[in-house]
Amino acid sequence: MRYLYETHLHTCQGSACGATPGREYPARFQDLGYDGIFVTDHFFQGNCAAPRTGKWADRVDAYMAGYYDALNAGEKIGLKVFFGIEQNYHGDEYLLYGLDRDFLILHEDIERWEREKLFNEVRAYGGCVVQAHPFRERGYITRIHFQLKGLDGVEAVNMGNHAHEDACALKYAAWMRLPATGGSDIHNVKNAEPEKLCAVAFDRPLASGRDYAARIRAGVQPELVYPEAWLQGVLPQMPLTPYEAGSDGEIDAGFDLNKIIF
Repeated sequence: MRYLYETHLHTCQGSACGATPGREYPARFQDLGYDGIFVTDHFFQGNCAAPRTGKWADRVDAYMAGYYDALNAGEKIGLKVFFGIEQNYHGDEYLLYGLDRDFLILHEDIERWEREKLFNEVRAYGGCVVQAHPFRERGYITRIHFQLKGLDGVEAVNMGNHAHEDACALKYAAWMRLPATGGSDIHNVKNAEPEKLCAVAFDRPLASGRDYAARIRAGVQPELVYPEAWLQGVLPQMPLTPYEAGSDGEIDAGFDLNKIIF
């Protein structure tokens, strides 16, 4: 058996850039043969749709509304829905898996955490950290940051990218010796078409978001599922955007991207 999972999905309830409420996704992904989806809305340091002020528990519930609506819709039809987070720093973003509402309620200061503390707390809770679309070049990204410590995986195929960015990311994941993951970065259910989607697949179904986190942390490489023509004949290209590599307060001056992707 092959079990397909969408690992990068945004709702309009949690992400300001989202166009679709959570309840509309499960039926469509079930029709496409998926076993489950992860709702990974932008968290408060990113393009979040939830309030930036007010009682913390109320803010958390507003942020998770899209996930809960998707979860309820999925339970009615038998599609698994898991919770995730996409956290932003300075254009570099991280997908966090294996967390839940309890984790957020316990950590009201999470908005003030720098990368290293976030990664440590996530992993201590049994979650995992995947750097999202590390080679993405967009107008809002003034500097690409490659995180060298604290990662459990690299999102190497993202259907919101250009193909050459994903070609670079695949080589980067191999250089980092971390599992390569893939997701559609979908914001609108109208784009849920096979030629626009990417998934991970396993030969055993996922029991939970924490199960997924455990597999990635253990170094399990999922099958990457994406349109056959997506990367055919595509060559990596050096980013035009300035880049740096390192971790909080520690930039690696000797980091040479040329040696990694060429």
